Amino acid sequence: MQFEIITIFPEFFTGPLDYGIVRRAREARIADVRVHDLRAFAHDRHRTVDDRPFGGGEGMVLKPEPLFEAVESVLGQEGSSSAAPPQSEATPIAPAGTAIVLLSASGKLFRQETARRFAQRDRIILLCGRYEGVDERVTKHLVTDELSIGDYVLSGGELGAALILDAVTRLLPGALGNEDSTINESFSAIEATSAGADFSTSDRSPIARHVVPAASHLMLDYPHYTRPAEFRGWPVPDVLLGGNHEEIRKWRQQKALEKTKRNRPDLLPGNFSS
Repeated sequence: MQFEIITIFPEFFTGPLDYGIVRRAREARIADVRVHDLRAFAHDRHRTVDDRPFGGGEGMVLKPEPLFEAVESVLGQEGSSSAAPPQSEATPIAPAGTAIVLLSASGKLFRQETARRFAQRDRIILLCGRYEGVDERVTKHLVTDELSIGDYVLSGGELGAALILDAVTRLLPGALGNEDSTINESFSAIEATSAGADFSTSDRSPIARHVVPAASHLMLDYPHYTRPAEFRGWPVPDVLLGGNHEEIRKWRQQKALEKTKRNRPDLLPGNFSS
């Protein structure tokens, strides 16, 4: 998997790229991450990448020229946009297997299903928005996805890009020591089989199927416990110590449903959330 990050603050990514799963995936050549300075694609004396918005208003807007040139450079298409005739409709330039992602507070919400979709691509280009926003022609004619990581506004897209990088990398084959770790966790897909807490599962997974079923919903992860068996008077549930794997599976299903109802009822269909 090839990740390309385009930002006006390339130094920001020094930390996120050097720790944990992302670092191990890079060292194992599972993921290749390259960070590009957007200002390198601005050709005036001050390397200007922003300007005032047409029509007035607050703040500054990222200009289209540096972003288009940066992406085209990454794709090996330098100069292609200047030679192309004007287009009135959206005409993404991304080749097959490539996602060009703009991080924006106005974008669609990034979810686990999005991370799974991206993990099937060969290359992801992450554009880190800044200032008041990005010229709309970038959204219409350059990017394949405009994404937000939550219902709040950040100073720029760098944190969101690091988040997407991490979420996608851990889904790549070989990135984790145990591949089931990406299945038995929050936002796994579960197929409901009744109005209670009973959900169909595979033998390998106590929570989710490997193949997302057609009629499914999302669940948060079940509670986890480790040693000591008792801490400050709070014991580990007896069912986890008994060795009965079927009872453990049922307990985990029930507790996952309870936690989802309590913390994220919006993930459940109406007849399950009450």
